[in-house]
Amino acid sequence: MNYRHAFHAGNFADVFKHVCLARILMHLRDKPAPFRVIDTHAGAGLYDLESEEANRTGEWREGVGRLDAAALPPPAAELAAPYLAALRAANPHQGLRRYPGSPLIAYHLLRPQDRLLVCEIEAGAAAALSRHLRAAAPDRAQRGDRVKMLRIDGWIALNACVPAKERRGLVFIDPPYESPDDFVRSADATLAAYRKWPTGIYLLWYPIKSRDGPDSIAKALQRVAVGKAMRAELRVSAALPEGGLSACGVVLINPPWKLAAELDILLPALVEALGRGPGRGYALDWLDQAVGRATG
Repeated sequence: MNYRHAFHAGNFADVFKHVCLARILMHLRDKPAPFRVIDTHAGAGLYDLESEEANRTGEWREGVGRLDAAALPPPAAELAAPYLAALRAANPHQGLRRYPGSPLIAYHLLRPQDRLLVCEIEAGAAAALSRHLRAAAPDRAQRGDRVKMLRIDGWIALNACVPAKERRGLVFIDPPYESPDDFVRSADATLAAYRKWPTGIYLLWYPIKSRDGPDSIAKALQRVAVGKAMRAELRVSAALPEGGLSACGVVLINPPWKLAAELDILLPALVEALGRGPGRGYALDWLDQAVGRATG
């Protein structure tokens, strides 16, 4: 399968994982020491919601389109504000025309002392990513060495780029899951990186079409006792008969200590804003504890 994110940009899964990304970056910003963000499967960085690909599926309308039109409860709105600010920065004119991927969301939330490393192997996406990062900071002196892009396979990058010289940071792992063994590969690669850089925060996204793949990731982390590890999942509907995506999740290793309480507020609000019909809900549990907690 040749995965092209332009068909899916801004869908409910993007909204969910990018809200989580923004919250983690806000916590990293709380301390003055610099941090590093490593984005292993960065994609093109910015997506045209008026393109033929985006309009062929219309997934963004059920994702970021719904969120943009929603009135979130005040506590959830405050927590989502950094993500929404990055969205607005990509759309300086009224309306939604473009969706920022993880590299541009991360860049928007960097401070001068922080660094961003983005990795993309596909030639067209890499060229677009480089162009969009230059547009985000057209002054080369302004960019300095804050942002570095590598045209490299994300799995190779994950092994080669940790540990970072900074003690603190985030590794954002968002592979396309093009083959069934990508769940095993994701777990193994994340654990290998964690062993090399145990002070980093790791966010691993995964789709849910059955429980086998997602649960294999959770079991791999439980077997090696990585320390604090949390799993959050969002379901916008019951399983779709045509096989489309209706649920996804993230595994978080070393999550900021306030993040679980924040997700307790954000997840119900996202279910309300993005959910459609029976089967919608969310789950949140700690993988390092014998008994987790699931809600929704």
